[in-house]
Amino acid sequence: MHKLLTQTTTPTGKPRARALAIPLQGTPGPANAITDVEGVQVGYSTIIEGEGRLNVGQGPVRTGVTAILPFGREGVGLACAAGYHSFNGNGEMTGASWIEEAGSISLPILITNTHAVGTCHRGVIDWVARHKPDVASQWLLPVVAETWDGYLNDINGSHVTVDHAIAAIDNAASGRIEEGSVGGGTGMNCYAFKGGSGTASRVVDYGHRSYTVGVFLQANFGSRHELAIAGVPLGDDLAADNPMESYFRGGPTGAGSCIGIVATDAPLLPGQCKALARRVPLGLARTGTCGSHFSGDIFLAFSTANRDALNGRFPKGAPTDESYSHMDFIPWGRMDDFYAAVVQASEEAVLNALVANADMTGRDGNRTPALPHARLSAALKARGAIAA
Repeated sequence: MHKLLTQTTTPTGKPRARALAIPLQGTPGPANAITDVEGVQVGYSTIIEGEGRLNVGQGPVRTGVTAILPFGREGVGLACAAGYHSFNGNGEMTGASWIEEAGSISLPILITNTHAVGTCHRGVIDWVARHKPDVASQWLLPVVAETWDGYLNDINGSHVTVDHAIAAIDNAASGRIEEGSVGGGTGMNCYAFKGGSGTASRVVDYGHRSYTVGVFLQANFGSRHELAIAGVPLGDDLAADNPMESYFRGGPTGAGSCIGIVATDAPLLPGQCKALARRVPLGLARTGTCGSHFSGDIFLAFSTANRDALNGRFPKGAPTDESYSHMDFIPWGRMDDFYAAVVQASEEAVLNALVANADMTGRDGNRTPALPHARLSAALKARGAIAA
């Protein structure tokens, strides 16, 4: 497919941020997605059912599951260096204490809604036990993260099942991926516009070769008055049509959360992965957020280099007293370009989640409008951010 279409539209033809000529820094990879990191796959289960008044357990349902696999399905069980960062801890990412301890992950990463963490955790275990029994013969500590979709979704109903979690893993693929109201992002809101799943990537030149940094966000944060795009504050220009503000009646409309996953093929230590994860909030801040107390913003970064060097399971036998592992890594003093790539890709991932979207109505008739493309472009042209 023509590169311009790849950068400006999703696989189903929805526009991305670059379709609106929003100026963005850095050089994206071929798909401008986390899947530009070789081996990384993303899969979705999307659940949209019913309409009208909330009847707990029966809907309406606007939710789903996202799965991110560092080495694809065949590579489940192989360890990669990883680090996580909690910018604001009003949220959940299971397995974080083991990531902090061991500096690695080896299982699919799932993202869903706040009250579906348990079924997704079980779903990962069931999938691994079925497809990778040698891996499941020892302990499993899946990484499952969440954001809250209760404004549009019957979040207290048991709508996300183990089967949905398994399907997200089975659906995972490389290449271009859909964005907006899909997977775990189905019922999410961002700056009181329709938010959800967004991704972007950047190419980083290092010495004689290039590496890729990819970011995937489940964007569900921010108050309307905070929104900024291309450095232009847009809260006043786009203040109209904000039913969420009326629904929360002056409450914490910036609540909701953001989960961010960073992938790279650059060889990094676990501490360097953690340093990448710490840069995601800087990309979010470029879109205006100040980081609400009620927004759980948790980020994970992993490196697919040094494949399985940190695997502590030793499936082929216990280590001997002469066993060693070895890792290459980028010198700490050369990390700045990788930090910049995370910031740039995170900013664009937020914008893609907003642009590749449509109005959605959910429980009790609650409605979230999509980011109005024409009004956005007019506001940016009036401020000189894009050509008139």
